[in-house]
Amino acid sequence: MICALNNVFINKVAVVNSHSLPHLLLLPGLLHDARVWQHQTAGLANIAHVSVGDLTKATSIAGMAASVLSRAPAGAFALAGLSMGGYVALEMMRQAPERITGLALLDTSARTDTPTTRENRYAAVQSAQTHFQQVVDELIPKQLLPAHFDDVWLVNLIHSMANDLGEQVFSRQQHAMAKRINSFPFLHLIRCPSLVLCGREDGITPIGLHQEMVNEIPGAGLIIVNDSGHLSVLEQPLRVNEALSQWLAGVAR
Repeated sequence: MICALNNVFINKVAVVNSHSLPHLLLLPGLLHDARVWQHQTAGLANIAHVSVGDLTKATSIAGMAASVLSRAPAGAFALAGLSMGGYVALEMMRQAPERITGLALLDTSARTDTPTTRENRYAAVQSAQTHFQQVVDELIPKQLLPAHFDDVWLVNLIHSMANDLGEQVFSRQQHAMAKRINSFPFLHLIRCPSLVLCGREDGITPIGLHQEMVNEIPGAGLIIVNDSGHLSVLEQPLRVNEALSQWLAGVAR
C-alpha cells in the first residue's frame, strides 16, 4: 500500500484511560537525542506512553539494541526507528521479537553499507577529530529538503543536538553503522503490524530502499511524505504523527 499524506492533519485525539495506552519506544538517528522526536513525543502523548531510547554509548548496532532492550518498558511495546534508529530497531526485532508489538521504520534501510558509504563514514570520523563543526555543517544539506535550509529553528536544533553529543558519539555511531549486518534477509520473518515511511526527497535513504522493505515485510504499508528530506519527523511532523497514529491504532487492535 502506497500513499502520500494530505497537507492537513488535525493533531487532536480523544483522551483515553492512560492505563490502557500502549508503550511506544522511539529511536533517534545519527547525532540525535530525544529532541529529534519532540513533535511525536508531544503529539502522540494522548494515545501512547512515549519514551526515547539512548543510542549514544554502545559501539555496535547489536550493542545499542541490547542496551535499549535492557531499559525498555517492561513487557511488550511498539517500536519506531529513524535513520540509524531504524537499523537498531531491526536488530531489536532479531533479538527480542516477542516484545515488539509493532514496528515503524522511518527514513532508513535494511541494507548494509556499500564499500563507498563505509569508506565515507570512516573519512568523516577522521575529519571530525579536528573539524567536527564542519562535519556537522556538511550533514545538514544531506538531511534536509533545500526549502528547509533557511529554517533557523530547525538548523539550530540539528546543531544543538550534534554539539551536545559531540565528536566521540559521532565516531562510535559511525563505526557501529559501518559494521552493521545486512537486515534484509530477515525482513520476511517480521510478523507484527509494520509501517515504512520516508520523505519523498530523502537523498540518504531514497524511496526505493523503503519500497523493497515493504515488499519483504508481510502486510507492511508504505507512506511517502511530501515536502520532506531525510528528517521527516522534524520537516513534516504533523504528517508523520498522522501516519504513526494510524499505525498505532492497528497495533492496538
